[in-house]
Parts: sequence; C-alpha cells; structure tokens
Amino acid sequence: MTAPSLVIRPASEADLPAIVALLADDVLGRTREDPRLPLDPAYLSAFRAIAADPNQIQLVADAAGQILGTLQLTIIPGLSRKGRIRGQIEGVRVAGTARGQGLGETLIRHAIGIAADRGCSLVQLTTDLTRKDAHRFYERLGFTGSHLGMKLEI
Repeated sequence: MTAPSLVIRPASEADLPAIVALLADDVLGRTREDPRLPLDPAYLSAFRAIAADPNQIQLVADAAGQILGTLQLTIIPGLSRKGRIRGQIEGVRVAGTARGQGLGETLIRHAIGIAADRGCSLVQLTTDLTRKDAHRFYERLGFTGSHLGMKLEI
C-alpha cells in the first residue's frame, strides 16, 4: 500500500481499541482476544508497559486516521553471536480489508529499518504453524524458517 495518506508511526493509547480489534480479527485471535468496549484494563496496562520501555515499539499503520495494521518490535540485547543485538517482531496484523495491498510489507520493512537504526544485525519472528499464508509472506520478504519456536503457557 503506497497511498500518500499511509503513515507508519508509534501507537498511542487512543489507538488501543483499534489495535485490539486487529488482534481479534483473526482465526486464532478470536479465541484469545476481547475487543469489546470498554477494553479489559489489562490491555491498557500492557500498552503502558510497552510505551514505557525504550526497547519496545508498538507500531501502527494509519491511513487517514484508520488503523489498518500493527506490530510490536522488541530490541533484544544479548550475549550470543558475539553480543549481537536482535529485533523480535510480534503481533503482526493487517486489517482483512487491507490485505494483499502491500501494507504488511510496508509495516515489516519499516520495523526492520528501525531495528537496523537501533543496531540490530538480525530480525526474527515467530508465526503459528497453521498460518501458511503468513509463512509464504515472510519468506517472500527474506525470512527463513531456520528454527523451531516453542512456547509454554504458565
């Protein structure tokens, strides 16, 4: 999506209902998110924690005031790979009505640019094994399925 009205910017608290709606507008998100207003206070608490941490950036794709995409970028200092800094991309969502127009690519490339500017030499992400379209999308952008991600609910 190359419309001149599209702006990729850090999210504000006012964007939170739209972000949660994007997270919920998804086969997997429907079972784990709750976009009903008023939002669960846990969302605001989490957003404020992200906003207060200089190594966290919640981005939105804003088209003339309509939030059409979001992702979270985390900058991770580490000792492995000779102390390389890496970026972790999470929670990538694009509105169903905006998919297939290049918005996701614009959003991801913007996040990669921020990561590079912050000294990252590697950007990583995880995607659910069932998201075959997402796998093809990330591979087209140059990501490789080099690792197996694992999670433990606690």
